This record gives sequence, structure tokens and C-alpha cells, in this order.
Amino acid sequence: MSLTRLKDFSTMNIYVQFWFVLLARCSLGLVDASAERKNVLVIIADDLRTSLGCYKDPLVKSPNIDQLASKSHVFFNAYAQQAVCAPSRTSMLTSRRPDTTRVYDFKTYWRVQSGNYTTLPEYFKSKGYFTMSVGKVFHPGIASNHTDDYPYSWSIPPYHPASLHFEKQKMCKGDDGQLHANLLCAVNVTEQPGGTLPDLESTEEAIGLLKGRVQNTQPFFLAVGFHKPHIPFRIPQEYLSLYPIEKMTLAPDPIVPELLPPVAYNPWTDVRKRDDVKQLNISFPYGPVPKDFQLGIRQHYFAAVSYMDAQVGRLLGALDQLNMSKDTLVVFTSDHGWSLGEHGEWAKYSNFEVATRVPLIFYIPGVTSHPQENSTFPFIDVFNKKAFSFQNGRESQNVVELVDVFPTLTSLVGFEELDPCGELSFKESLCTEGVDLAHHIQNEAVELDREHVAFSQYPRPADSPQENSDLPDLKDIKIMGYSVRSWNYRFTLWLGFNPTTFQPNTSDIHAGELYMVEDDPGEDHNVYQLISDKMVAKLANLTTASLQLQMRQQLLYITAGMKTRGTA
Repeated sequence: MSLTRLKDFSTMNIYVQFWFVLLARCSLGLVDASAERKNVLVIIADDLRTSLGCYKDPLVKSPNIDQLASKSHVFFNAYAQQAVCAPSRTSMLTSRRPDTTRVYDFKTYWRVQSGNYTTLPEYFKSKGYFTMSVGKVFHPGIASNHTDDYPYSWSIPPYHPASLHFEKQKMCKGDDGQLHANLLCAVNVTEQPGGTLPDLESTEEAIGLLKGRVQNTQPFFLAVGFHKPHIPFRIPQEYLSLYPIEKMTLAPDPIVPELLPPVAYNPWTDVRKRDDVKQLNISFPYGPVPKDFQLGIRQHYFAAVSYMDAQVGRLLGALDQLNMSKDTLVVFTSDHGWSLGEHGEWAKYSNFEVATRVPLIFYIPGVTSHPQENSTFPFIDVFNKKAFSFQNGRESQNVVELVDVFPTLTSLVGFEELDPCGELSFKESLCTEGVDLAHHIQNEAVELDREHVAFSQYPRPADSPQENSDLPDLKDIKIMGYSVRSWNYRFTLWLGFNPTTFQPNTSDIHAGELYMVEDDPGEDHNVYQLISDKMVAKLANLTTASLQLQMRQQLLYITAGMKTRGTA
């Protein structure tokens, strides 16, 4: 400030007050202080359920993600808004639910279909961050305008690994010595085109981008999307040795539940299209898959998780080596889960726990970790270090959602709080349908809120499983399953849906589900029939926003009534 400007203040006291207010505004994010902002690294896995050591899975070997969790805040009950890639990623990156983005399939771009909503990286870019995308962050294709939403969201064109081109081709050597497009596809990497695989390439690119930012004072936002454990399981064959087939077990509930409404079942058509699965001649829609092949699927999925974990370890190890760990906030999550034979189902495409629940981990330098640590994330080679044990840094059992990521990240770096979306959210370019979780992360004493809920949904073309049940095009959606997950229960209503108006018919209930998750964690026993018709309140003439609120109130009312009757 110049001397001339200083003379305009009547006293030095006013001058001091001025700078006090200015500093306070900076701390609240009301003044651009980008040079002092933390960098942000967002890591998104594809089709990763909570099969990780840090989520108490006793089988999976995930030492690098577990090490991250040991210095982070781990949300144990985080849920995606729709268990399929494009809708989930669009929802998380815009902080809007699918009924607002109007993205339910792979053929819809939200800026055209619903509104010009600001994305998470776009917002950071507008605040002075250099934003970069590697791998699968947005869903590619029409869902992100064939550009991964560039240049809106990214400072430079997004990177996609060249070897991804071969992912769906005949790259898997079968017992006959020929190449096939198999589901189970453990390979010798040296024999693959270019001697590499997509996630190996993405890791190298991401590390290269980090190296390029070492001398740059502009803060960066780097999103890295790994393709595994998404099918096909084209992974380095050595990872299978971590999971001997003789030690594999079937899902604890491999049979289709007796009282499961047919509309709730997903017939896993993308799995059926693989060459090795076709040879099994599995009946449509319920199967079952032969037991030995089920064991093989589970073995390959877990091996794919360990392979992906190694890439996370390489990336975080580079962050350490470049001395960036103390200045970079890290988020690790997935777009949705994946069924491994539970309820006789495979893949995602449902409202079940295994399909909607995801890992959600926040690392905040100096908050979730000790600021004096010399090496935060040394790479752990799962093959050379057989024994490793980590304890999560901080944990939360509260139910949270992926729409919460956007407002939480903006809060953690010191930006102003995002406004909640109102009833006219279609007209608002920047708002959130999630909540800010920063207080959970920064305060270890946050109490469990048993009444908080998460909302997921899934579209269907018909009441019974058919070829397009897993992923119907927008025009074919006739039913929408709205699911509310509370601490104790999952409550789902399958309602008639108009794909032209994007509205459910709340008086047209096709089916219902109610699971007492505390006593039935596998969601195998649907007790919806215990609810009398009078207990399901009239939902007619409600918007989808109020539908969510009404279903939450219904759930509280129904379960309270059940407890009164001694059935819960």
C-alpha cells in the first residue's frame, strides 16, 4: 500500500484494523491467496468396492492405500449416487444428484441436458489453480462432450493412456493358446502392446506432471483416474499369486434372495459378453455362474485391487520424493462398488450396499498427519514386504455421500462455503446438493448422527430383468429405484418414471425393499412386506428433492413403528 493511500486513514489504529479484516477475509477464502493454497490430488478408482485392508477386509492386500488411510480421515459409510460410471462421476464432480444432472446413462452431457453447472476442477481453475486430468476422471465420450469437459474443467487437455485402446480387444491368452476378449485376463505385460497397461501409463504421466510442478508456485489440482479394478481383469499375471485360488471363497450369500423384487436385480449383461463367460452358457437372467468360475472372478478382482494399489503407491511415493506431501491435500475414492456374487449378482447396476458403498479417504497435511513426519508415503512393494499393518488415522461412521466431496474440498483449502442448491437449482451454475464434511475431518470428537442418510438411485426399463436392464438409455427408462441408506436400514421404492419430464410418478409404486442392515448386513432379507399400505405415505405431487426428504421421514416413521412392534 502506498504512502499516499496511508494518509487517507485518520489513525494508525484504523490501518491495523483494515489489515486484520483483510487477513480474516483471506482465511475465509474471500480474497485470492492462491499462492498459499494447498495443492490437491484426487485419486479415483473404477468399480472399487470397500475391499481394502483399511475397511477391515481380511483378505485384500492394499498396503499403499492402507498407509494413506493411516495418515488420513477414513469415512466408513460413504455412498455413490448411482452405481454406474458416467452418472456417478458427473454427480460427484458437479455435486448434483442424478435427477438434477439428468445423467442416467452414457449418452448424456449435463451442460446440454440440464444446466451449465460448474464442476469441481472448474471451480478450482477459476480460483487460480492449474488443473490437470489423467486417466478416467470424467466418463469419456458423450457424457463429457468427448473432451473430458475441456477446456471448462482443465488447464491443459486431459491425458488418456494409449494402451487403453486394447482394453476390449482380444488380448487374453486362453487355454487353447489363442487370444480372446475374456473377463479373466491376467497377462504377461511384456507381451502386451507397448509392453505396458493403461494404469501403468497413467501413473507415469501423473508422476511426470507432478515433476513439472516442482518449481511452479501456482497451486495445482491433479485428478488421476485409475481404470482398475474395472473389467476386463487385464492385469499383470503376478498379482494372482497373492490370492491362491484354493484360498478363495464364494460370496456369503450367492443365491438370489427369495423376496427380492425382480426389478431390483441386475442381470450383469456386460459380464456375459466376455468370451470366457459366453462359453459357460449361463442362463439369463439369474444364472448361476459355476462355482469354480465364481472363485476365479473373485481372485482376479482382488488381484486387480492390489495392482491398482501399487499404482497409488507409486504416485504417492513420488509425491514424497518431490517433497510435495506436506503441501498437498489427497482424496482417494471410487465411482461406485461392484458385486462379487452377492445375491447371485455381478458388476454394479443396483442399489445394494456392495454396489453403492465406496471408500472415501481425506489426507490433510498437518491435520490428519503429523506435520514433522519426514516420509509420509514410502512405496510398499506387496511382493517384497509380506507383513504390513496399519491403523487408520481417523475414522467416521457417519453416513456420507460422494456429492459431499466438492463442498468439503473447497472448505478444506479455505474457499468460501458453497451455497446449498435451492428448488430452482437447474438455474444455478454453482451450488451443492451435498454437505461440507470438513468439520468431521478437523474435529476428532464429532458424534455419530444416526439420522443422517444417503440417497442412491437406479433406473430400469421394465419390472423384470431384460437385456438393457443394467444400463437403459434415457428414452427407455420406465422405473426409477430411489434408495435411502441410514445407519440401520436401507429403504428403496421403485417408482414409475417419465424420461421426458425427468419426474417419478410417486403414486405408482412398482416394488419396495426394506433391509435391517444392522442385523442383515448382506441385505438378504427384504422385510418390506411387514409395512402396511397405510404406513407408506402418499408421495404424489412432490418434486424429487422433496421426495428424498419424504422418503427419509418415511423411513424414520416406518422403522420407529417396527421397533414399537418388536420386529426390529
